[in-house]
Amino acid sequence: MKKQKDSSNKKQRGQSLVELAISLMFILLLLMGTIDFGLALFAWVTMRDAAQEGAVYGSVKPTDQTGIKNRAIAAASDLFVLAPGDVTVTINGNACEGSTGTPPNTTPNTIQVSITRLHPVSTPLVGAIIGSQNITLRAQVTNTILSPVCP
Repeated sequence: MKKQKDSSNKKQRGQSLVELAISLMFILLLLMGTIDFGLALFAWVTMRDAAQEGAVYGSVKPTDQTGIKNRAIAAASDLFVLAPGDVTVTINGNACEGSTGTPPNTTPNTIQVSITRLHPVSTPLVGAIIGSQNITLRAQVTNTILSPVCP
């Protein structure tokens, strides 16, 4: 009788080990996906803050495109390196404080700063599902132009 108990006990331990190995694989993939998502979110927040920094500078000096891009690049430099081509500056209306259009259909002159970059994905199956090992992240901020005053 003792031999049957030992044999059945060993089978149960082997079965538990196989179940652990199978479930551990899925748990690790889920954990890696969660970490990837968190890193992408952190990168996007950094990009949004960098775009905001550029837009704030641009709301005061809307014609200084190089300065706007440099402000945004410097704001993101703690996490990653941006190239000037990653930052796009668009002026909607005139490059001065005031409104465009005739009343009652006036809109304020605004400056828009967009940052686009590729974020690498390290989870193996996510890359296979989306068809690439990179995700395109885009952050965009629009501010009202505060100066100079329109003539």
